[in-house]
Amino acid sequence: MRSSNTIVRTERKPFDLPRYDEIALVLQGGGALGSYQAGVFEGLAHAGVEPHRIAGVSIGALNTAIIAGNEPARRVEALRGFWESICHPVDWFGNLGSLALPLLGHHELSRRWASMWAAGRALVEGQPGFFAPRRPLPIAGWHRELPTSVSYYDTAALKATLQRFADFDRINDGPIRVSVGAVNVRSGNLVYFDNAKMRLEPEHFMASGALPPGFPAVEIDGEYYWDGGLVSNTPLTEVLRDADHKDTLVFQVDLWSASGQAPANFMDVAERAKDIQYSSRTRAVTNMLADRQKHARFIKELLERVPAEARRSDPLFQLAETVADGSSINVVHLIYKNKPYEGHYKDYEFSADTMKEHWSSGLDDIRASFSHPDWFAVPSREQGFVTHDIHRRAGEVPESDRAGLSAGASGQVELPRKVA
Repeated sequence: MRSSNTIVRTERKPFDLPRYDEIALVLQGGGALGSYQAGVFEGLAHAGVEPHRIAGVSIGALNTAIIAGNEPARRVEALRGFWESICHPVDWFGNLGSLALPLLGHHELSRRWASMWAAGRALVEGQPGFFAPRRPLPIAGWHRELPTSVSYYDTAALKATLQRFADFDRINDGPIRVSVGAVNVRSGNLVYFDNAKMRLEPEHFMASGALPPGFPAVEIDGEYYWDGGLVSNTPLTEVLRDADHKDTLVFQVDLWSASGQAPANFMDVAERAKDIQYSSRTRAVTNMLADRQKHARFIKELLERVPAEARRSDPLFQLAETVADGSSINVVHLIYKNKPYEGHYKDYEFSADTMKEHWSSGLDDIRASFSHPDWFAVPSREQGFVTHDIHRRAGEVPESDRAGLSAGASGQVELPRKVA
């Protein structure tokens, strides 16, 4: 593995986290926006926060491979090397527009120009070490092709890039549990490749990011797989599937914002539709977890009305007590916020300048989150499930409240008091 020579090292300042049974990092899919997640991780690393588990989808899976595939002291360096290797610097034509337009008074347009041009280059040229245009393209209806070759781009270069920046022996034998989501093309089912259950290779991570029709399906053990974001772009449920009876802290890093402005033109419509499509399952999962904790509290209050002898002797009541015990889950939610110059192409705009802006945004957001140490307290069993988001405006009604749950400003679910 080769490292970037442009790393700026900063002093670690450990953040005093309370005791959690598990610290998890959840990384959503979002293409070029994924450098925001790298910035968030840099903030976690500088604070001395070590995840026990990472789950990723698509670009989140690629970031997962780099993090889990390096020793703690080299993870940020490897992430930066990976992102610098797959992003284009601005070329002369992009620079020409971004420099000339401000002279004519079009400052905002200049940044949009550079961004649009970089996205156009990605479509025409691909990205180094990531994907390249497939030539010639398969001709529709001419003859049947394998799923691994029916795509606009070839991702063969990505395997070498992953092997360059990640040690797969460490991924499989290291201390971090890794889960990456992909969709079985034949069955349509979402599956998670998990290093606790199998040995993970570059193909498992490539499959998680194989978004059709741009990227080809990846064959693993005779089956073909596409991007996990086709079914669920946020692997939060996979992390919390085993969270019963655990105090769990989750850093959930999303690349698509559910809230946004009403579109004013066709380009805005395309961008807004992507935001809603890829963020919606985050809202559904959060609401489901809050609802689950509420039901556990209901069961617990009902059991308090059952005689102790019956609870000890009846297996059904014993099972109910297990369910009612539940878990304490704290989700610190970090959501990338769109830049004014971005459009519907933001997930394939891989310019080096934009990558650095995304990275800085992620670093700023996690640092701002750490400025609220009270957010990291372990929720009580009575609270059960809480969420925090640095971008949530004061007084804003959380999404879970809109879904019919009663929630406080921090996202804390308030459950009914015991009936007298």
